[in-house]
Parts: sequence; structure tokens; C-alpha cells
Amino acid sequence: MRGSDYDLPLVALVGRPNVGKSTLFNRLVGKRLALVHNQPGVTRDRREAVADFMGLRFRVIDTPGLIDPDSKDLSVELSQGMRRQTMAAIEQSNAVVFVVDGIAGCTPYDQELANLIRQSHKPIILLVNKTEGKHGVQGMSDAASLGLGEPIPIAAEHGLGMADFQEALILYIKEPGEEEEDAIEKPLRLAIMGRPNVGKSTLVNALLGEERQLTADIPGVTRDAITLPWQYEGRSIELVDTAGIRRRSRVQEDVEKLAIMDAERTLNYAEVVVLVIDGSIPMDQLIEKQDLTLASQVIDEGRALILAVNKWDLVKEKDKLLKHLREQLDIQFTQAKGIACVPISALNHKNIEPLMEAVLEVEANWNRRLPTAELNRWLEYKTNSHPAPMVAGRRIRPKYMTQIKTRPPTFVVFSSKAGDVPDSYKRYLINALRVDFKMPGIPIRLTFKGSKNPYAS
Repeated sequence: MRGSDYDLPLVALVGRPNVGKSTLFNRLVGKRLALVHNQPGVTRDRREAVADFMGLRFRVIDTPGLIDPDSKDLSVELSQGMRRQTMAAIEQSNAVVFVVDGIAGCTPYDQELANLIRQSHKPIILLVNKTEGKHGVQGMSDAASLGLGEPIPIAAEHGLGMADFQEALILYIKEPGEEEEDAIEKPLRLAIMGRPNVGKSTLVNALLGEERQLTADIPGVTRDAITLPWQYEGRSIELVDTAGIRRRSRVQEDVEKLAIMDAERTLNYAEVVVLVIDGSIPMDQLIEKQDLTLASQVIDEGRALILAVNKWDLVKEKDKLLKHLREQLDIQFTQAKGIACVPISALNHKNIEPLMEAVLEVEANWNRRLPTAELNRWLEYKTNSHPAPMVAGRRIRPKYMTQIKTRPPTFVVFSSKAGDVPDSYKRYLINALRVDFKMPGIPIRLTFKGSKNPYAS
């Protein structure tokens, strides 16, 4: 480490063993410096390095996991030594990054660690690791109850959530006299998906304004998921053109199977998905089983979905078709009512601008964070106008609500008898959230938890 590097701000990574601190450390410094293993207690000494992370330069310390003194995995002497190493790192740091396991959730010892770190009076950034895919809901709701501020979901192994982490980190590690710079904007990852020959590549060409993707009036021309960097009205976008997805029973060639697997993997990294359908075919064939399956995968993964009805210039009964689609979508996807249906003609470059307006609007809602005070005023009004049901002669009483995650919006309600809340009442609150806060077509996740309000005085 160069002499001048010692003047850089210092960030300490703290948490229980095996929550992913060393994986995060390696990602921040851009090298595999820290040994990573799923056995707890691998890191036993402080490891320090300089991180060049998304435009930020700072020193970062990977600390030993703060192990419960009663743990049988290590001797008392060793565990106490690891604790001293960690506390020394906290004392020297400009900011503390407290890492929680998103899959396992918080243990009583996490709560003890939270109190210990809070007493240091250092700025705290709360990260919930291992939240890729559908994981992390338990960890996010547990982390919200620690009272350390809003948790940030990440997946250190896959590099997910790093932009949100950078935005939080930038507040604490600016060097004295350094001018504030805008946080690096993460490109919007927009995937174009659908059955073969519905016009996906033609739409990509229309968006780009050039013949970038090969097109032909036969299915299966596109085989790889192709990512194309693009700028739309100053916004950076990664546009992904995918292979057409057919019913698996009709897929025979190995190359096509691989292409479909590649397209489906795109869902893991996409943020907004435009599902393209052919509006010119008979109405009863507009949305087939593979369209519904793909749309369901998009929503289950928590991604934002838009339906693009292509070849609109060939549609005769336009109003009737849109009404039919709207009814089908609302019936099939009650968990994301109001999915936008945008009629387009990719070949003639018609309605491309309204499609992109819908994309940016749904992405903004997908990233939306609602103020806690406003949420709790809303919860009080909703539970007064439509009280929760009785269980064993006692009424379920929702007490407090907070948003624990965006992308998609995820909420936790602290309540009595949380385990007894019926699904129908959860659906009532989710639908009301979508309507009252104007988030049509957004998959919303809501869980009930039995803990007390952690922010009550």
C-alpha cells in the first residue's frame, strides 16, 4: 500500500461468519485476496486493501466474523481475539458496513451485534447479502427490524445491488475538499422476449434506428441473447434481443434448446421485460401457454413487464383486441394487475416512443420507495376501513409498515398474530397499494412479521 493510500477513508466490513464479507471484499478490491469458503470462521485476521469501486477510492477492511462467545467451533481465546480485531477495525473506520445473510435471516446474535455497532456512533450501512432471484425476503424483513436504517439488498457473488451500495457509501468516504460527483448511473437492462417470428429483432432495430439485428420472415433467426448498449433521451440502456421461445415439446434441435436456455437466463439480469406478441394472428391464439409461462416467470422473478402488441397495422378490430388482452392479463396475473399493453408496428417504426415511455414509467415505479410515515398513515386508514379478520376471538392488528426493498417494491407489516393473516387480506392490501400509490402492473411483495415496531420510542 502506497504512503498516500493511508490517507484514504476506511470502511470496515462487519458481520457474523459466512454472511459473505470476504466475497464482498474481493469484489470491492477487484481481486481474490480473501479466502472464501462456506465453513464459518475462515477469516481470523483483519485484511486490508485499497478499493477502486465504481469511481470511489477507499481502504476496506475484511474483519473476522464476530462469533458468539458460546460457539463450539472455536476456542474461547480465539473467538475473543477475533472479536478484538473486529472492534479495532470499527474504531478506526469512517463507516461500518454491517452484512446480514439474506437467506438465513437475522439471529439473536445479529441483534446483539447491531447494538454493539450502534454504540460505536459510526455511520452504518446495512447490507443484506445473498438476495439474488427470489432469495432474501426473510433477511430483508429481519434486517429492517434491527433499527439501523433501510437495508440494501445485494448479491456479492453475482455483483447485484452494487449501484445502490455505492450510492450509500459515497456519503461517507468523500475525501476532504473533493467535489461531489453524481453517482454512476446504472444502465437499464431491457430484455425483448417472446415467441419466434413475432418481430423481436425488428423491434430492436426500430429502437436502435438501424439494421443492427438480422431479421427474416422465418422463425429462429436469433439464437444468442445479444446485449446492445443504447442511449435513449440521455438514459443508458442495455438492450437484450433474445431467441424466440417455443413450447418445449416442439423444441428438438440442441442449438435451439441452448438458445432458449440463454433467453431464460436473461430473466435473472433483466430489469424490464417487453413481451412481444403478434397482433395479426387470430384473437384466440394471441396469448398462448408459452406466453403465459414466460410472463409468469417474469413476474415471479419480480421483474417489470410490458406487453408489446406488434404488427398493429394489420389488426382490424383494434378496440376489441385490446379489451380481450386486458381481460386476459388481469385474470391470469392478479399479482401484477394493470400490465401495460402497447400497440406497435416495429416494421413501420410506429408507437416506438409510447413503448419507451411505458418502459421508463414502469421502471420508475419498480424502483419506487414510499416514505414510511406515508405508508403508516395509509395502513391506518386501510385497516380502519377494512379491518383484518378475527382469529380465535381476537382481531389481527397490523401495527406498523415499512418498505424494505425496491426492484420490486417489497413491504413488511409488523402485526399481532402475523402467522394467521389470510392470503385474501394480503391481496387486499397489495391491490390497494397498487391503486392508491399508482403502481399499475408492478409485482408487489408483502409479508407480515410478528415483531414489535423497532422504531417506536
